Amino acid sequence: MSIRLRTVRVAAAVLTAAFASMLIATPAAAAPTDPGVVSDVRPLPSAQWLPNTAEASLLTYWSVGPHGVPMKSTGVVYLPEGQAPEGGWPVISYAHGTTGIADHCAPSRGVLPDLIVNKLNYWLTQGYAVVATDYVGLGTDGVHPYLHGESASNSVIDMVRAARSVTPSLSNSWAALGQSQGGQAVLFTAHRATTYAPELDFRGTASTSAPSNIENLAFLGGPRFPDIPLSGTPTYIASIFTGVRAHYPEVDIDSYLTPLGRSIVDDIENNLCYDEAGKKYVDVTIGQLFSRPVDQKVVTVAHELLEIPPYGYDRPLFVAQGREDRDVPIPLTLKLIADMRMNGVNVDFHTYPTGHTSVHLAAEEDITEFMAGLF
Repeated sequence: MSIRLRTVRVAAAVLTAAFASMLIATPAAAAPTDPGVVSDVRPLPSAQWLPNTAEASLLTYWSVGPHGVPMKSTGVVYLPEGQAPEGGWPVISYAHGTTGIADHCAPSRGVLPDLIVNKLNYWLTQGYAVVATDYVGLGTDGVHPYLHGESASNSVIDMVRAARSVTPSLSNSWAALGQSQGGQAVLFTAHRATTYAPELDFRGTASTSAPSNIENLAFLGGPRFPDIPLSGTPTYIASIFTGVRAHYPEVDIDSYLTPLGRSIVDDIENNLCYDEAGKKYVDVTIGQLFSRPVDQKVVTVAHELLEIPPYGYDRPLFVAQGREDRDVPIPLTLKLIADMRMNGVNVDFHTYPTGHTSVHLAAEEDITEFMAGLF
């Protein structure tokens, strides 16, 4: 073999090896529907800004719904006033409470209630950027899978991914905060964040008024369901059924419902937000929703949607509960905390002499201290 030919072959081998190493070292480009990929970003109308907002944008991004199916969500990024600290603004990913199922019930679609405005604005004044998901299917294609904990947590986590991809001033460090439906969402987030999104620096979770252990009551579903003295329960249950009907068609949830029950589910899915539905159906009982008792299919799906894992938390966890809560009764939360502690979870649990919606105010000082400790 000539020296020239040997030289050519060696050079070709070197180039081939170098090209191969580049292919191995270069991460694959994100697919259009990958979790956290932004499909649209635009300025949020100034009428929807929080009082201490320096900049706000509305994102549409991809996340993951039930059964691992890609679904879109919308959400808002709020930046605080002032200069971002070195490394960027620390991020709080906020998960909202029940607003409804119909698209127009998404928080980003209109003016926020004062309760949420004051809550989110408080965190801006504390030096955090706030990102707030609407959840998949709420304001986007498909039916919102209400209280499906895993998909809600995907929305919360992917909102951080999406926000950071279009907002350079955001830090990689973030924490989750949620109330009611959102309290459940961030408990699932706490359980999954470090494995679902290992590229992010997840610090911890604060959850208030989270519904838990509802799945353990599913076997009671039927015309003789006891008339319990709680607030809004038939509306909550009907909201769950909208997601079951859309994402678990094999259950045939309509076959368990009375004509009244089906009409309420339809109304909630297509027309009424939570407050409107609660007023319209205030006199309806849970038993009136059902035409026959549920079977194991419904019980199994209830556990898949609702069951909060009592183990596997690897970041600090704060849970707050009102002792006078008539939406999420405290015995259910006490069982969750007992199960967590039996499984070795170091949960920082607090109770307050308040009802459902005011827990975050009663816990504000404690949560502020908790969040500061995370960062």
